[in-house]
Amino acid sequence: MLTHWRLIEADLHDVYGIDVEDRPLMRDRSWRWLEIRISGLLCADTRLYRALAPEPETPSVPDVPG
Repeated sequence: MLTHWRLIEADLHDVYGIDVEDRPLMRDRSWRWLEIRISGLLCADTRLYRALAPEPETPSVPDVPG
């Protein structure tokens, strides 16, 4: 997932208002705090979700004689 860091960074800002370049903030927060927010990005319509979501299956339609 960290190969998608640019998407994570943009989504963290859009969804939570978190600027990962804010060093004091990031130093004051735990890894658990960050992990929960990144996991939350997978539960919303975010760049990260769209990048990692499997392609939806197209239901097969039986042939209809014409």
